This record gives sequence, C-alpha cells and structure tokens, in this order.
Amino acid sequence: MAAAAAAAPVGAAPRVGLLYDDRMCAHATPDGEKHPENPERLRAIRRKLDAEGVASRCVDMKAKEAKEKYIASVHTPNHIKLIRDISSKEYDYRRNKTARKFNSIYFNEGSSESAFLAAGSVIEVAEKVASGELSSAIALVRPPGHHAEHNEPMGFCLFNNVAIAANYLLNERPDLGINKILIVDWDVHHGNGTQKMFYSDPRVLFFSVHRFDYGSFYPCEGDASHCLIGEGAGEGYNINVPWEHGKCSDADYVAAWDHVLLPIAEAFDPDIILLSAGFDAAMGDPLGGCCITPDGYALLLTKLLGFAKGRIVMALEGGYNLKSIANSVCACTKVLLGDNFTYNSPRMQPFESTWRVIQMVMICNVLFLCNSSLPLNNSSFLFSPLGNEQPYASSGSESDVEDVSELPDATSSVNVTQVVDDVLSEHITMLKLDEDNLATKNTSSDSVQAQDDGPVVAATRIYDLLFTWRSALSKVYVWYASFGSNMWKPRFLCYIEGGKVDGMSISCFGSHDTSPPRGTMWKTVPHRLFFGRSSTPCWGTGGVAFLNPEINYNDESYVCMYKITLEQFNDVLFQENRLVKDNSEDGKLESPSSPLIGLSEIESVSSNKALHLEPIKDSWYSNVLHLGEEDGLPILTMTCPSTAVAQHKSGELPLAPPSETYSATLIKGLVEGKQLDTHEAANYISGAAARSL
Repeated sequence: MAAAAAAAPVGAAPRVGLLYDDRMCAHATPDGEKHPENPERLRAIRRKLDAEGVASRCVDMKAKEAKEKYIASVHTPNHIKLIRDISSKEYDYRRNKTARKFNSIYFNEGSSESAFLAAGSVIEVAEKVASGELSSAIALVRPPGHHAEHNEPMGFCLFNNVAIAANYLLNERPDLGINKILIVDWDVHHGNGTQKMFYSDPRVLFFSVHRFDYGSFYPCEGDASHCLIGEGAGEGYNINVPWEHGKCSDADYVAAWDHVLLPIAEAFDPDIILLSAGFDAAMGDPLGGCCITPDGYALLLTKLLGFAKGRIVMALEGGYNLKSIANSVCACTKVLLGDNFTYNSPRMQPFESTWRVIQMVMICNVLFLCNSSLPLNNSSFLFSPLGNEQPYASSGSESDVEDVSELPDATSSVNVTQVVDDVLSEHITMLKLDEDNLATKNTSSDSVQAQDDGPVVAATRIYDLLFTWRSALSKVYVWYASFGSNMWKPRFLCYIEGGKVDGMSISCFGSHDTSPPRGTMWKTVPHRLFFGRSSTPCWGTGGVAFLNPEINYNDESYVCMYKITLEQFNDVLFQENRLVKDNSEDGKLESPSSPLIGLSEIESVSSNKALHLEPIKDSWYSNVLHLGEEDGLPILTMTCPSTAVAQHKSGELPLAPPSETYSATLIKGLVEGKQLDTHEAANYISGAAARSL
C-alpha cells in the first residue's frame, strides 16, 4: 500500500524536536517509596539518547507550562484547581489523603509544576510540527496522560497531555490547517481518558491497541472493548484492538497495523498524528507482560511515516523497565531522524487469538475500510490463517508467568471469518449499487464538505448502508434462559415483538429483529431463585426474580430456554436494564449503539461462567451467567451481581414477595411449559419467596 510506505527523507535531513526538561522529574512519590512511574524513566531515556549520539542530532527543546484555558478544553475547573494547588502548603497535611481518593495516583510538592509542564510540552512540540517548523518531535514528559479523565486524575496520569494538544490544534490554531488528527495509543493499557474526550468528535480518529484480557486488565473497563466505536457524529472514529491475553509480540502488533490501522488511516487521511507512546508493552516490562522489541516499535513507527506527510508527535506515556524504554525510544528517534532501518528481530507468528480480535474489530469498524481501495470482499486477504508454525511466546516479564498452554483456546466457537465474508459481500454489493447517490470525494483528500459539520470522512455518509454489530450478531445463536416472567412465552415475545401482556403496566419496545425463537426447551440449574427489590415500573409493588450467581447443588431452579440470536439477546438485555428510550420528539427509539455482549464477551463468560457488565454495573440485571451449553450453543441468562446478593442478605437492598400478577405470570410459564401443575408452581414460587438468603 503506497500511502503507508515509509517516507524517505528528501533533501535536508528531518528536523526532529526532542523535548526533555528535568523539572518534570520533580513529580515523585511523597516519601521516596518505590513506584514504577518514577523520575528515572526520563533520565534513563535521556542517558541512552546522549550515549548513542542521537540527542545531539535533534532540535533541543525546553518545556513550557500549559495555560489553564487550554487545559480547560478537556478538564473541568475543579480538576484543574486540584492539580494547580495540590503541591502548595495548604495540602501539606492532606496531600496523601487526597491522592487516595483517586485510582492509582500519588502527589508531592513537585506534582503541580510537572503536570502543567507535561501538558504544555506536548502543546509546544505539536504546534511546531503542525506549523512545519519541525518534521516530527518527541516529548519526553511525565506524569503521563492518557488515563486522565475529564474530571479526575487516574492511573499515574494527572492531565491528559495528548488530548489537550489535540484540542489546541483543532480549536485554538485553525490557521495551522489541522482539521483531522489521528491519535495512536500503543501503550499496553487502554487510553480510556483520551477515548472519552473525543468519542463524538469526527475530527479525531482514536486508535488504541492494548491488553484487555476480557475486561480484567487495567483500567478494567468495558470501554476498552472493540465494540466501543464512538457515538453521534463520532461513530466509527473510535477503534479499539483489545488483546485477550499477554505475551503479544511484534508479530501481533504488525498484524493489527497492517489489517486495521493502516487501511483505516489511509481512508481517514490525517493532517497530523499524535502518538501516545507508552512502552509498557515492551519485552521485560514489569506491568505489561507483552513482548515488543525495540525494533518492533521502530517498525510500527516506520509504517506510520507515510501518513500526514510524516508529521508525527510522540508523547511519552507508560513504560517501566528502564532498559527497554530507553532502547525503544532510541530506536524510534532514529526512525524519525531518517536512519536506515532493518528489522532484525526473530521470525514470529501472531497468536490465533490475534486474528480473532482483528476480525471482531473489522466487524465493528468496517466503514473506513469500505471507503478504502482494499479488496474487502476477499476475507482471505484480511484474515490470513496461521500456518503450522508455533506463535512466538517467550517473555522476559516476571509479571506475566502464564504459559502459552494456559492461554484461552485459540479456536473460536463461532466461524467469524464466514460471518465477515457473508456480511461484507452483502453490503459491499449494496454500496456499489448506491454509489451514484453519494457525495463525490475530492481526488486529493478523503473528506467532503458537509453543510454544517465541517470536513467529515466520506464514509460516514454511507454508514447506514454498511453493516454494524447487529448484522454480525444476527448470525450467531445462543440460548437465553429465563427464570422469571419470561418463562411464559407470550410475555417473553413482548421483548422480541413489542407490546405487553395482562399484568404489565408498560409495553416493551421489542427487538430490532422480531423473528420468533428458533427453539424452546426447559431445564433446571443449581442456582437459588429469590425475589428482590420492592417494586418495578412494569409490575408495580412486589419483588422480581433473580438467580443467585453462585452455584449451589442443593438448589434447583427452573429455566425456560429460547434459542435466539445474539443480537436479540442484547436487545433483551437492553430492555431488562431499561436502556431503550422513546424519543418523543421524533418517535424514534434510542438504544445503545454497541452491544453489551459480543463474541469476545461470549468467550469470556464461557471461560469464567459469569461476566459483570461494567458499562451498566449499577443496573439490576448487569451480570451475565453461563449456565452450560446445549447443541453446542452457550446458555446465557442475566441476573444481579454477587455484590447485590450480599446487599440483599444484609438488608441494604430489600427482599420482597412477588405481586399476584407477577406470580401468576411465572405460574403460567411453568404450567404451560408442562414443568409443574398449578398447585406445584404456586408452591415453588411462594417457597422461593419465603426462604431467607
């Protein structure tokens, strides 16, 4: 792909800015205790660059503190005030207590200055690269930034340095002509803060490749899933590549670059690239547990040089092995300086799970790819199967001792490639038939002028023609197991077809796919049925049914199982948790734009038997249980998390018998399902309600 080829320097050598300022080393733990994010990180990098003669070839730059008005483009006034004042004497006796209020944060007397310098430094180098004064630049800054949220510091990060710089270029310096920014975050942890700040902004394409481990790797948020693709005008501009486990190496990252990032970057055609350059995925890092080599980082960077005329700003994020971070930054600096680069690392193969993740990402983010010149209807090009070679899996990290044999099964239970192939073929054909109705692309740019929205990628104009997660999940079947009112089939069909039955106060919205279940069957499960809460909008006063997530073989509860698509299961999950809204202004229903349960979540819940859905963690039915398999398909249900069971036990949440109408609905399900007679069903319900937890 010509656009992604490395750009060789023409004429004068590239002018590469290098910003290092020892004042940012003043931020340290308050009592000198050991911490992975410490001042030696910067000093080790600088020593390496000096020893290799690399620093002297760069344009030396000093830090400048960011003005508060620029920081305020992404952070709240209270957040800014806290960081500004935290190093002052008024906090001397409560600084540590204040730090404990946040997730993985420390403060000392040097934190305020360091944070303002870090944010200002990234602005400084980004401005000079955008103006053409520099070809590219590296900002050696700390504290890092990509975890910092709109309203609070988080994960070693005080201000979101890259987000502040991106907003500065877009909103404060329109004269520089920066209309589209690609942010690439290759830190091993998800850039949660950066993602949220641009989630609805089509001017910023955010790409993060990170360990996810089914939601168990820091920051342990569902936001890091591949299903999170942006919203509103920004839908499709958020790309997450979430690794399922550690030990991912150069080969895995190159696969993500070649099959996801590079074709999407080509379609987006950014004016500048801001790189959240964390090096904690490097081999030997104590926190990351991955295996990228210095040459691997250099190769990833080389592949980006063909975009945005090579205008790249690297801002340091994580990386906690002093040797690997110094060697990796040095290798990247040499790439920016135009040194000849040869990839000398050993031959490696990606994990099979890497192809599975890439396939899922492609399903959710095909809008850019369908706008590119790649032969997308040829899934064999996109998803190269592994040969017989074993994946490279050695690791020098002591933090990640899992053996390859203990990694999740490499073979997916779903034929994802076939799903992708079928859906792509269908929608590519649709796209070709409607080409004449689309806005015409400028031959030198992939953007068109919208009436009010400014430049947008042309693919957004055809997004409704392209398949979404619904198209993919409509081809995947699961068993939904109901233990409550949905045991009565007419009641369950309200969630599929819409409407209500006797006893319900409000109607259901129904599923996007109103097809009836492909099958129905009953079984019993070793979980305790109980009735909690005291009232619901649908059934009025009285408790509703829950299953205790914990297995107890002394308990036996009836479940009615419906064979439905994974798309329909998500629609039931949305409605059970009241996530579907009726927009009274235009009469349209508003439901989440991304699934709560996708194929990777199916893998997770199958392995762990339960998955608490972080995005809806406070909802009543936020815990998805795996109850086994039937005909090779997973049996799933939804109930409360174990924490809610504990609250019911303690009395913090009420236990209450069901109302007569709700009980009658459950009894109808059990009787018409030929599991119990009326008397037995009534005793089953009343017995479950009477037993204490």
